[in-house]
Amino acid sequence: QLSHGEKRKLEIAMLLALDTEVLLLDEPTAGMSLEEVPAILDVIRKIKQTGDKTILLIEHKMDMILDLSDSIMVLFNGKLLADGSPKEIMDNETVQNAYLGGLYDENLAES
Repeated sequence: QLSHGEKRKLEIAMLLALDTEVLLLDEPTAGMSLEEVPAILDVIRKIKQTGDKTILLIEHKMDMILDLSDSIMVLFNGKLLADGSPKEIMDNETVQNAYLGGLYDENLAES
């Protein structure tokens, strides 16, 4: 009878109870209502603030990635496109062309 967001929080709590060193979160807000998203983001922020866990976050929502991440790796067609801080990623012209600007770059498609 839990909402989707509550189920996601419970899943994270179960991982924390196992005292894992690395949390792999694959699109943790997928399928959530807009009202549920801030709560899960707060949970992730609190875990990050403790500093004793590594969080590997797989996500397509750039605003969420930029808000939560210290380091970002960008993949395109299964290959590493860029790796750096949120600012470095935002300033990266190749990333902008591939994702942020929605522009098609033939060099990216061939790499």
